[in-house]
Amino acid sequence: MVVAGEPSGDQLAAELVRALRAEAAPFAPTFFGAGGERMAAAGVELALDLTRHAVIGIPTPGQYAKFRHFRDDLVALAAARTPDIVVCVDFFAFNGSLAERIRAESMKRAGIFQNWRPKLVQYVSPQVWASRAGRAKRLEHTHDLLLSILPFEAAWYARHAPGLRVEFVGHPLVERHAARRLNASPDAKPEAAASPELLLLPGSRAGELRRHLPVMLAAAKRIEAETGAKLRMVLPAATLAKQTEPLIADVPGLTLQIGGLPEALARATVALASTGTVTLECAWFGVPTVALYKTSPLTYAIGKRIVTVKFLAMPNLLANEAVMPEFIQHEATPENLANAVIALLKDAPRRAAVRGRLASVVASLGTPGASHRAAHAILSLA
Repeated sequence: MVVAGEPSGDQLAAELVRALRAEAAPFAPTFFGAGGERMAAAGVELALDLTRHAVIGIPTPGQYAKFRHFRDDLVALAAARTPDIVVCVDFFAFNGSLAERIRAESMKRAGIFQNWRPKLVQYVSPQVWASRAGRAKRLEHTHDLLLSILPFEAAWYARHAPGLRVEFVGHPLVERHAARRLNASPDAKPEAAASPELLLLPGSRAGELRRHLPVMLAAAKRIEAETGAKLRMVLPAATLAKQTEPLIADVPGLTLQIGGLPEALARATVALASTGTVTLECAWFGVPTVALYKTSPLTYAIGKRIVTVKFLAMPNLLANEAVMPEFIQHEATPENLANAVIALLKDAPRRAAVRGRLASVVASLGTPGASHRAAHAILSLA
């Protein structure tokens, strides 16, 4: 059983399913669960498309009730089909509760004639090292295996949850983009002498676009006017395009692109991006980036109290310094964003220095083959 709840998790789960099928050949497992179109294309029998319901920040009471209903349905499905292994991919706010409920249901069935006890796997650690470290004990109590994609997590868990098996498998973007590595050295990425290009990456969810686009576009207009930079925005799915059309109509020089992020990063001089996984992709392609994040006032107020790390953008966390300038919540203003981007566009030596630091960050992410290493670890549980 495989469960993923967001587009990024859907892609990661699909890659894992293909690797599991290859690693287990000729006795390939069957797969069912919840996810999205990429998992379906990989041959997973989906009971539910969870990716259509992804939310940002704290769910509303209605959303919470909906996800609780989804969780209960998936627990019932697991109990009916009794999978040997349950793999929860990222999406821990939902998947953590799901795993606990499946574990509890399996314990109810323990006995002479009913001995279903599935192995529970979490693929991608929740950011317990950033806030609420006590959640590591929750994983230790429930799960049989945690597959980590960040290099520092195994040592962190060894200190905080020593009873949990944790394996660092490497980051999936390494195998996705290994053939397109452009930032092997600070000088490897060509500079566009006459026409620099600014790449706008507002996020992959409707809530992110709603909060990020107004400030990004206001900044982009000033950047275009002062530097002559070409403007390009990449969205991961066509379903998000309608949300952007009324806003980008006021920026006639902007090119909107659906998909094709690697190609866009290969051309970009500088990026203006949300602080999600996409900042690591910017790092992989050696693109100096300015990062931002805005959420609801309530989510921000809660997060400010419980988050203990200094940075939100992953390259900054891995480097332990602000390789990418970050502007969070009220600091993410058009003026601040424009100033930071313009400073990068006008300073070629600084861009080269940033690319050097990004190359060091990328080197820490492991070698290609994350999905196959994850599959091997999962099959060792069977």
